[in-house]
Amino acid sequence: MRQLSALDVQFLNAESATTTGHVGGLSILDPSTAPNGMLTVEDVRALIAQRLHLAGPLHWRLLEVPLNLDHPYWIEDADFDLEFHVREIALPAPGNDQQLAEQVARIAARPLDRRRPLWEAYVIQGLEHGRVGLYTKVHHAAIDGVSGAELLGVLMDLTPEPRHVDPRGSRQVEGPPPRLSLLATAARKLALQPLKLALSVPKMLPHLDKLPGLAGIPGASALAKAGNRLARLSPGSDETERPRLVPPHTPFNGPITQHRRFAYGSLPLDEVKRIKNAFGHTVNDVVMALCAAALHRWLAEHKAIPASPLVTLVPLSVRTPEQAGTAGNQISVMLAPLPVHVADPKARLDEVVSAMALAKQRYQPLPASWLVDFSAMLPAALGALSARALMRFAGATSPLVNLVVSNVPGVQMPLYTAGAKLLGHYPVSAITDASGGINITVMSYDGKLDFGIVVCRELVPDVWNLIDYLRDALDELGKLADEEGAG
Repeated sequence: MRQLSALDVQFLNAESATTTGHVGGLSILDPSTAPNGMLTVEDVRALIAQRLHLAGPLHWRLLEVPLNLDHPYWIEDADFDLEFHVREIALPAPGNDQQLAEQVARIAARPLDRRRPLWEAYVIQGLEHGRVGLYTKVHHAAIDGVSGAELLGVLMDLTPEPRHVDPRGSRQVEGPPPRLSLLATAARKLALQPLKLALSVPKMLPHLDKLPGLAGIPGASALAKAGNRLARLSPGSDETERPRLVPPHTPFNGPITQHRRFAYGSLPLDEVKRIKNAFGHTVNDVVMALCAAALHRWLAEHKAIPASPLVTLVPLSVRTPEQAGTAGNQISVMLAPLPVHVADPKARLDEVVSAMALAKQRYQPLPASWLVDFSAMLPAALGALSARALMRFAGATSPLVNLVVSNVPGVQMPLYTAGAKLLGHYPVSAITDASGGINITVMSYDGKLDFGIVVCRELVPDVWNLIDYLRDALDELGKLADEEGAG
């Protein structure tokens, strides 16, 4: 039995009639390298069954604490049914990318069944050119970007011939603990909560103005300054006054619906590296510049370019080597301006680089666990209420951020699933009222950057345009890199 952290639970608390808390990805596979040149749902089920013991979240289910007085636990599912979790569907002809993305969007919009382990996988047949899709979704309460990539790696191999995996003995499934035992543990934690809060406040107060949501509350900056003085920061600490990031209004911010749209595409990693080398930047700088260019063009076409930068939430992994292979969330976040209001491509790239450097400097003093620490400051029951209230408030008033942009490192070599070669893996992430109606997540794989863009259908009906704009933005930066090299 393993208890969810306060941060893990926030992804459960965020769910509503219009918001789901799962993340995942769409794998495009070439079955010609698999035995008999086919990949069926039976093949995928057999692979998962063989390696199930290597992937804990796939056979854990939630155990709620009575009255929600404490965070829930993961326990072994005594009634685990692999056939329920791994399903097969087919697209009608011609089975193109747009049809596939629309089917994935429909599945992504449906919440997971909390009575079972929180994941599903869909083998999707009928794709053009004989390809097969595999869409997986797992609740964010169980994985973050890095642990999700590790979970994906459990089901993949470096060659078409699957590697040998030592089988696990018969699974010993213990029953859930008595309710009174759970209540007693929760009562002890509640009794210690005032002390825990008193110890946490002085440590967290100096960083209050860096937390999405709280940063915009009047007085947060003053409290943070007071916390800095109380903490007696070292003389070398950076206490420079910086403007507060205020998300401008855009067409893709506001209350989202339960409907989703999804689009995906790839860019060559070598070209991105060539551009970053030409200007002396990083791959992530170029990725952010590409996103800024694509959004600038989209906003221009909708006559909605703001006068100030967008505020982007950028997730960061703080998973240590010792935490490799563990489930749950080991993440932090950073707020960064995205200069979509800048029309000139070179000036926009320079502004992106400067903004990312300042954002990193701003968040550098924070402890790696600050997001977990903030999440843990309220008792479990109040945490659920406050999270839902914050989401409703953000949807009804001003956004906490405009959008999420995430960059997850991946493997730079071919991978195989049940013998079928992985052609691309496109992230399918989540959107909320608080974080905006667009989520752009990119994962590197085998010489490519695979982009997955999830949007609210009513706010961004033309999501495929953003994929086209990303490609155009890469060509634009490539020409600038040529000019830089010639100069």
